[in-house]
Amino acid sequence: MRSKSSFANSIAVATLLIFSAASLCAQIRGPISGGIMTPPANQRPPGLQFVGIEQHLNADVPVDLQFRDESGNTVKLADYFGHGRPVILNLGYYQCPMLCSELLQGLVGSMKALTFNLGQDFDVVTVSFDPSETPEMAAAKKRDIMKRYGRANSEQGWHFLTGQADQINALTRAVGYQYQFDPKTEQYAHAAAIVMLTPDHHVSGYFYGVEFSPKDLRLGLVQASQNKIGNFGDQVLLYCYHYDPRTGKYGAIISNILKLAGVVTILILGTFMFVMFRIDRRHAQASALGSAHISDGPPGHDDLRRVT
Repeated sequence: MRSKSSFANSIAVATLLIFSAASLCAQIRGPISGGIMTPPANQRPPGLQFVGIEQHLNADVPVDLQFRDESGNTVKLADYFGHGRPVILNLGYYQCPMLCSELLQGLVGSMKALTFNLGQDFDVVTVSFDPSETPEMAAAKKRDIMKRYGRANSEQGWHFLTGQADQINALTRAVGYQYQFDPKTEQYAHAAAIVMLTPDHHVSGYFYGVEFSPKDLRLGLVQASQNKIGNFGDQVLLYCYHYDPRTGKYGAIISNILKLAGVVTILILGTFMFVMFRIDRRHAQASALGSAHISDGPPGHDDLRRVT
């Protein structure tokens, strides 16, 4: 009776674990600020007709474009690819009075929460779309951002570039980044987003806003790296969650969650049944051994027990 009761309790515990695992998988989320694609130009407010993001997923970014880095050296985008690492592309301008700095600070905050190391697991390339800006401005912005990031030996992983108008326009067109200069304020109107690029310079995804969930940023880097970084847990989450280009977020895939829950069910029940059968078998062997000891007792043992 005790054995059957233990088996029933074990099945109940296994069922509870199964539902807990499925619930946990369904609750793991990390929405990113923002989250809608840009409306068509004819539906945008005056002054913003040419501002927004036109997603070019899987587009090949031209890496022969030339820029100048924060030290004034002439570089090509190709210099930042081919190392097996994903690249976060950040477009903005260094004299932006508000939005660009907020985005950079939000990106730094999310990166600090990751175990991935800048310059070892991924790179960041910040490009100014203002052709009048200089490498000195890029260097000043880099000093501020790297001080905020605060990790040693990471300067070689974040690159701040300036360039000529034709090179800038070729890059922004390739990734669908649209912006507009306002002569009245002498400032640029532009979207707030980062672009994930694969090690072979293809667009993997867009994340909107000025603050990014570390969980989603991690998944975006793992996916953009083509599984070259990350661990088994990241692969499980990417199986449960899929990048949705309509929102720029990772959303749950119910069918995959149910499949994963089914596999967990089989494994847990199979394990418990195997353990319980082993326990029952050992009890049976112990009972048989005890009976054998009694039957092999000394002569007259049973008669003596009856007399007493």
